[in-house]
Amino acid sequence: MSNPIIQEIEKSQMKRAVPKFSVGDTVEVRTKVVEGDKERVSVFIGTVIARKGTKNRQSFVVRRIVQGEGVERTFLLHSPKLVGVRVRHEGIVRRAKLYYLRGRTGKATRIKGRTVHGAVEQTAVDEPAAETPSKPSSEQK
Repeated sequence: MSNPIIQEIEKSQMKRAVPKFSVGDTVEVRTKVVEGDKERVSVFIGTVIARKGTKNRQSFVVRRIVQGEGVERTFLLHSPKLVGVRVRHEGIVRRAKLYYLRGRTGKATRIKGRTVHGAVEQTAVDEPAAETPSKPSSEQK
C-alpha cells in the first residue's frame, strides 16, 4: 500500500486530458525544449512500439527511421514537457509490444491501418460530423 502523501502529489501532477492512442499508431509528439533562455516546441513523428505503466507513471516508446538508422524515444505521458500527441495513422496490430520492428527496414516496417484525415490534437473531444443529405438515385428501366 502506498503512502497517502505520495498519492496526493501524484494525483496533482496528472494531466486532466490524456490523448487516446495505442500501440501501432503513427503519432506526432510535441515536446518543449529549453535552449538557454529560449523555449521552442520539437516534433517527433514515429510509430508507437510500446506503452507501459499506470496512472501518472505511464510512458510510451516511439520509433522512427532517420537516414537508415532506427531512433527510439521514450516519453512520459504526464510530463509537463509533453505539449501534445496527435495521431496521424491508426495501426491495426495484434501485439502489445512491437519490438520485432527493430530488426526490419524499409517497407517491412509498414503497419496496416487507416489514415486519420484532419486529425486534431487528441486532447480535445471530437465532435460528431453533421450528416449530408444523399442525392436520390436515378433508376433505369
